[in-house]
Amino acid sequence: VTADLSMKSVLFLGTLALGDALNIQMSAAPAGATATVASKTREPLLLRAARGEVTETTPVWMMRQAGRHMKCYRDLVKDYPTFRERSEIPDVSFEISMQPRDAYGTDGVILFSDILTPLPAMGVDFSISEGGAISIDPIRTRDAFTKMTAMPFEPEKGCHFVGEVLSRLRLQLAGTDATVLGFVGLPFTLGTYLIEGATGTKTGFAAMRGLRESDPQLTKDMLSLVADRIAQYAIYQIDSGAQVIQVFDSWAGHLTSDEFDEWAAPYQRQVVRAIKKARPDTPVIIYMAPDTHSKGGALLERLASSGVNMVSIDHTISLAQARQQLDAAGYEHVGIQGNLDPAILCEGTPEEIVAATEAILEQAAGRPHIMNLGHGIEATTPEPNADLFVSTVHRYRSK
Repeated sequence: VTADLSMKSVLFLGTLALGDALNIQMSAAPAGATATVASKTREPLLLRAARGEVTETTPVWMMRQAGRHMKCYRDLVKDYPTFRERSEIPDVSFEISMQPRDAYGTDGVILFSDILTPLPAMGVDFSISEGGAISIDPIRTRDAFTKMTAMPFEPEKGCHFVGEVLSRLRLQLAGTDATVLGFVGLPFTLGTYLIEGATGTKTGFAAMRGLRESDPQLTKDMLSLVADRIAQYAIYQIDSGAQVIQVFDSWAGHLTSDEFDEWAAPYQRQVVRAIKKARPDTPVIIYMAPDTHSKGGALLERLASSGVNMVSIDHTISLAQARQQLDAAGYEHVGIQGNLDPAILCEGTPEEIVAATEAILEQAAGRPHIMNLGHGIEATTPEPNADLFVSTVHRYRSK
């Protein structure tokens, strides 16, 4: 398998180089959607924005864009009933990853996967129900931790399907103005799953908090190991075809600012620093969901301090206010992503969706910006609403 994947990587890189040199459009624009072909001299729009360029037009994609809100995805569930099947069978993951591009013409195409996907390759298995319930054998002792430390992490073997999908996406989209995104979970958030054995929101992350108090050194050792391996996984995604990496610390917002500085920020920096050292030209975007202590941009400056190129803003603060906070803290160079309220996209009238979208675009003017939502798209969002959101950005771009 490893030799076969290595040969695929060589062919992948050679094919990309040839396509770039000849400026060949290797995939057609999606039917019924807006897409542009990359010029001979310019890289894809979203990639340029993520690197810090104020682009001539604004790129757009949606967090969780590939998934339950789309009928074509729900139809696949009938044949592939578990999430792990859908995310770990390359043909299926590739098809799902492409569905929003085909339907809406999004400028970003993100790998269909999960932040937990690399855990089995680290010695930790997991299950996930169709309702999203996570089950993991929790790690709360030094002995239990040995199942991670004793196992070498080789993503090219344990996560080979991720590399295959990213390579195929990159080939499929070569010559278009679309960007391939990979993503990883950050250590604190992954650590909550490892220690809780489930999503910790129902208990207020009691087990995580308890271990931090009873054995802080074990907790820090776990987070540091996860940081090293997640950085390695992100680099593997880049080498497989990802042009941008988004890092998620979804649950770090339940930490107070002091707790964040001890238990989240150092490991965010560890991951970003390792990615940047190995692949300095690959932009990194960070996102944290709005939570008890992160709503209203309360920890925004701390996210920017992680060393990323861009911060994805949630919908509990206006983009204008987020810009002001970042500028005041000395982060004028950091780009912004976001931040339409997913509830407006799900429940709003067409007029409300257009007005809210255009207001955000106006607030972002003059700043490197990728249009997105302030959280993942809701499963009940009508497809015409998602299409309207993307097309509104596309029309605005032409003004």
